[in-house]
Amino acid sequence: MQKTQLTLIASAILSLTLAQAAQASSHREAPNVTRSPTVDSTDFYAFNSYEEGRGEYVTLIANYIPLQDAYGGPNYFAMDPAAIYAIHIDNDGDAVEDMSFTFNFNQSLPNDNAGVALMVGPEGAQKSVGVPLKNVGGVSAGDQTNANFMENYTVNLVTGPMRTGTSASVMNDTSGGVSFGKPLDYIGNKTFASAEQYKAYADSFVYSATIPGCDSPAKIFVGQRKDAFTVNLGKVFDLVNFVPVEGDSAPGAGDAGGFPGGITQSADNDDLADKNVTSIAIEVPKSCLIGSGNGSIGAWTTASLPQARILNPNASFDNTEVNGGAMTQVSRLGSPLVNELVIGLADKDTFSSAAPKDDGQFADYVTHPTLPELLNILFKDAVNTTLGAEIETLAPTNFPRTDLITAFLTGFEGVNQLSIVTPSEMLRLNTDIEAKEAAMQSPFGVAGDDLAGFPNGRRPGDDVVDIALRVVMGRLCYPIPVNGTDTDLGLCAPEDASVGNVPFTDGAPSNASMMETSFPYLAMPLPGSGTE
Repeated sequence: MQKTQLTLIASAILSLTLAQAAQASSHREAPNVTRSPTVDSTDFYAFNSYEEGRGEYVTLIANYIPLQDAYGGPNYFAMDPAAIYAIHIDNDGDAVEDMSFTFNFNQSLPNDNAGVALMVGPEGAQKSVGVPLKNVGGVSAGDQTNANFMENYTVNLVTGPMRTGTSASVMNDTSGGVSFGKPLDYIGNKTFASAEQYKAYADSFVYSATIPGCDSPAKIFVGQRKDAFTVNLGKVFDLVNFVPVEGDSAPGAGDAGGFPGGITQSADNDDLADKNVTSIAIEVPKSCLIGSGNGSIGAWTTASLPQARILNPNASFDNTEVNGGAMTQVSRLGSPLVNELVIGLADKDTFSSAAPKDDGQFADYVTHPTLPELLNILFKDAVNTTLGAEIETLAPTNFPRTDLITAFLTGFEGVNQLSIVTPSEMLRLNTDIEAKEAAMQSPFGVAGDDLAGFPNGRRPGDDVVDIALRVVMGRLCYPIPVNGTDTDLGLCAPEDASVGNVPFTDGAPSNASMMETSFPYLAMPLPGSGTE
């Protein structure tokens, strides 16, 4: 068999198996971090840039602060000044970061943190009184004097392990300094006049930046964006409160020719359709990421807080607590929904604080995944009744799931396996695989004959949900189309997965047309209000 065909087969395996851990956007993924939404990572993306003329770059996006309602004022959604937000890169495969981009935020008010004040009262009895809002009038790219709140941040490149490596500042090419600005959230169209005006305002916070040791400039943006992920979130976590099988003969056919009572594709099934997130985005030349490795990288994001936080009993702006002690990781995300739907409840906080090199402790969750068993409990009787069948179990019976270990924790040789193979959870990207322009992307990534998509990294328009549901129930035990030819992967047999060829779906479609075609790629955030 030719090497190219082997690569495509491996790609198909990887696409389908990694998705088993990627059923939705990673919102509120562990008990402890739900109490600190500012450091709760929602999604992580790593992909070869597909903006025209940017083919030699990789874009990395870490989203935080989940489930933002656009109208959530008056204080909206600021980052935590005490936290360190980081995007990590392993470029040799030892499951230890070789470089990290760390982001530290600060906040301020005009007038030495006194804020904007208005003169209130009659002449002779006036008082200067601070306003309660984050702006006191219209704000635009050309005039930000009415803003009553500002966030800035610095970016450092840490070479070596983040806690012990060498740190150097990433420089703002516009100002020549080390500080970058974050735009106000999309308060509404009375503040920003229109969506076009907010876009121009937000675009003014896209910076060219110089990374130490990197010959070409990077791009950086931090700000509010529309949540890129689509998922039937509420019903999924209500014990899958719908029939998760395609109800049409083909997605979108509208003919009710699929599974009786099955769900059909509709934007109405997307519970995140009205939600925003806060994105940390950086576009870096490939040559600056790959180090001495083989061109594939592993990537993930973390957020850390000081061990001790003592509240100020007489709090004031930017003086609400005293923080001390070692920085402690409280959030971690590589592939989506690993913590939500793979890791057991008792170990979720452990996973949030763990490093990839220590992921062997979670191996049982991959070799013996519980989600198929839960789906079997929930749906076996109903399926047998509907079909008039006597299926003994809906869950795959091939144990241990060594196929999932290979795909989920090591990657595949010739696709996105790093030069050293260390079983660990991270998003793996082959930087040598050419990006596809948005119009040519398949939302099913590698499984859709698109090697530039998930799980070879992850693009914002990649739809991992439907693939995930099918893999959970044993799709890999049946022949997989590779270059139009059904190919038996030899990982398991059809008799190991009674419903492995069923078109499972959550009914919430996603694709690249919902995104922008240039950095930072994620769509504009939703406004808090329309025009008054």
